[in-house]
Amino acid sequence: MAAGPGPNLASARLDAVFRAERGRILATLIAILRDFERSEEALQEACAAALLAWAKDGVPANPRAWLVQTAKRRAIDRLRRDASLARKLQALDAPDGAQSIEELLERDGPLADDRLRLLFTCCHPALAPEARIALALHTLGGLTTDEIARAFLVTTPTLAQRLVRAKRKIRAAAIPYRVPDETELPKRLAGVLRTIYLVFNEGYSATTGERLLRVDLSREAIRLARLLVALLPGQSEAIGLLALCLLTDARRGARVDGRGDLVRLAEQDRSAWDRIQILEGLGMVDESLRLAADPGSFALQAAIAACHARAPRAEDTDWSAIVALYDRLALCEPTPIVRLNRAVAVAEAAGPQRALPLVDGLLAEGELEHYHLLHAARGELLARLGRSGEAVRAFEQAVALAATGPERRFLASRIAALSGPRRG
Repeated sequence: MAAGPGPNLASARLDAVFRAERGRILATLIAILRDFERSEEALQEACAAALLAWAKDGVPANPRAWLVQTAKRRAIDRLRRDASLARKLQALDAPDGAQSIEELLERDGPLADDRLRLLFTCCHPALAPEARIALALHTLGGLTTDEIARAFLVTTPTLAQRLVRAKRKIRAAAIPYRVPDETELPKRLAGVLRTIYLVFNEGYSATTGERLLRVDLSREAIRLARLLVALLPGQSEAIGLLALCLLTDARRGARVDGRGDLVRLAEQDRSAWDRIQILEGLGMVDESLRLAADPGSFALQAAIAACHARAPRAEDTDWSAIVALYDRLALCEPTPIVRLNRAVAVAEAAGPQRALPLVDGLLAEGELEHYHLLHAARGELLARLGRSGEAVRAFEQAVALAATGPERRFLASRIAALSGPRRG
């Protein structure tokens, strides 16, 4: 037998497979084992086995199937060692659980996709809203407990307990692992759409780390959004979400420079935007708005993204139309974030002197006190009004709160630009 690739190459290949396929593998394992914690443990054991086996025998032709099959075997071995779990072992040998791994991996259509089933399971109404999103980000998005805790502004132990309780609730309540039927879909859809958007947003604007972009998460969110549109043809909000993700993601290639530093929307090279993706997204925006007499949150956000996509230059952007869209969005989603984004649009449409009181009002309310983008927006408005000293202090607050390297470097550059002339 020829020698395998060795531990270093095997480890690199496993790492690549794990990053690209983790969500799919875990979703399939949960479909087989019907248990979140046991599936995660089995996947960890399969990865440990892969390091040894792949270094010795080479990487298999279908690494994902190898990991699923090995994880399933490890889980069954554990069950066999525990007589109290005999009934669960018997359930795994039932006809549905006895499908070959190849059959499980090759099924077609949105209803057959284990990740879509997992998403609806994570978003079951029996779970608390914050637990649904955290569980989906952890299982489907692959975010660590620490990363999700940062996004939720809670401590890591608090978030870890939230995840444990959610997994045990699913097991204890025997929450079904399936896409709900047509009568259940409407009340389940809003949470699923919201979760997909949060997965996308974490990929497009990471909450922590040295990379601003996590392309794998954005692509997974777009893929799930496409599945939902296929599952629910004619559903305005599902189409709006997909349009929003496509139009936002189309700007990804111009969002950071060659050093990985942030480039503001107004300064991006629009020739680097993905025009094919923009055309698809614009068509979906029109369809989403046509299907709804009273468009929802994602349809309106997609319409705002379309205003940016249609402008050949930053100065051609129809900011008055964007302010009007934010006015409508605030009626169906009256959150401080929407109000902050509206204030930024008001600054472009009517000037910083009109927008600063809106931002100061949000700061006084306190809900966004620890949100770095509020302080960054305030710094930009103060700088445009010539109040450099106040702008520097606002940017310093933003730097202290920013969690990603690219954002901190960008904010530091704004401080340097404003401080330099004063020192001179």
